[in-house]
Amino acid sequence: MIVGIPKEVKNHEYRVAATPEGVRELVRDGHRVVVEATAGEGSAIVDELYVAAGAEILPGADAVFDAAELIVKVKEPQPEEFERFRTEHVLFTYLHLAADETLTRFLVERGVRAVAYETVQLDGRLPLLAPMSEIAGRMAPQEGAKYLERPSGGRGVLMGGASGVMPAKVVVLGGGMAGWNAAQIAAGMEADVAVLAKEIDRLREIDRIWQGRIQTVMSSRLAIEQLVLEADLVIGAVLVPGARTPHLVTAELVRRMRTGSVLVDISIDQGGCFETSRPTTHAEPTYEVDGVVHYCVANMPGAVPVTSTQALTNATLPYVLALAGCGVEGALEADPGLAAGLNVAGGRIVHPVVAAEVGAPAEPVLA
Repeated sequence: MIVGIPKEVKNHEYRVAATPEGVRELVRDGHRVVVEATAGEGSAIVDELYVAAGAEILPGADAVFDAAELIVKVKEPQPEEFERFRTEHVLFTYLHLAADETLTRFLVERGVRAVAYETVQLDGRLPLLAPMSEIAGRMAPQEGAKYLERPSGGRGVLMGGASGVMPAKVVVLGGGMAGWNAAQIAAGMEADVAVLAKEIDRLREIDRIWQGRIQTVMSSRLAIEQLVLEADLVIGAVLVPGARTPHLVTAELVRRMRTGSVLVDISIDQGGCFETSRPTTHAEPTYEVDGVVHYCVANMPGAVPVTSTQALTNATLPYVLALAGCGVEGALEADPGLAAGLNVAGGRIVHPVVAAEVGAPAEPVLA
């Protein structure tokens, strides 16, 4: 199969969908890999490294899309990329369609077969979402700490406090991969950290490891309200696989928060877990609502592309090899977990959660 790796065009997106190591594995399996010129530069990967691994460098995105059968990306297609897609293309990338009806409708109308990283499953887990959730979770406290500084619009609170001075109060909503990592880093910065989640086993695990250093609280409306109003930094890390994230913090609650407190919404790709959230970019990462700083960058790991690109390729490569080696139909039939990643095919929405979010009927995968 011909595998295409285009350069990402989302605002300040420096990741690339494959490392030279990944390319080498594909080429060794007999596939042709075409990479857009300079696609890896943001991740410190020069074209010569791809050539040495066996890839062909093509001069622009149009050439890559024209040549390729399987398009492997990092982020969802941007409007300027839409016309490059053909009905014959298989797209493998992060899609987050539940929060993007325009993209969903386009993929349906164009007839592209689109497999989303974030809905691929393995033993009840989301193996392709996990590495970026881990990185976003680890980034969230450091971004929150920066925007808590007074010159950045925050309250002027240091995460770890000082001798004789209380540390910042950090509330993490969600105990999954992103929330777990956010809490761990915030605790390492010596903040006063509380994690809210609905999975009691996850809370027990945090208690076992941190032995009370991180507070664990069963999530409820009242608990969220009480803790958020006391918080300096709130990190939203809630995930409902394939679906739009519920708003756990209302606009009314934001109005009651302390001026200069900070919200970091890791869940913004799926619509965000704060009612006042809207997607931002690395170019303009924050805005204020009622005196509360909102950081809602939709591609947080794109700011650390050297780390992110390697972690992403480590996770996605086995699936890219399967799609290229067996074809999309064969790969999905052989792996039900990969089949769960199919969101759109043959002009139909096939993922039931995505279909419900956009108000359309889910139709079965093509036979």
